[in-house]
Amino acid sequence: MKLADVLILSLSLALIIIGIHQTLTVGIGYSYTIFMFAVALLFWFQYRRTKRAEEEEISSPKSKKKKR
Repeated sequence: MKLADVLILSLSLALIIIGIHQTLTVGIGYSYTIFMFAVALLFWFQYRRTKRAEEEEISSPKSKKKKR
């Protein structure tokens, strides 16, 4: 996992925790934006992870099948 992915995931987790705190103290209306930013970061993280897996799959050498 790259540093950027770790930062994105950590930031989204922090925003979720902040959103939960804001929900408990002032209500869901005030924390909605925070949750939406957290979800957007999670989507971005998943997109980057899937894209990297596809690139690794393409760049890896094809295994040759053994003939019997």
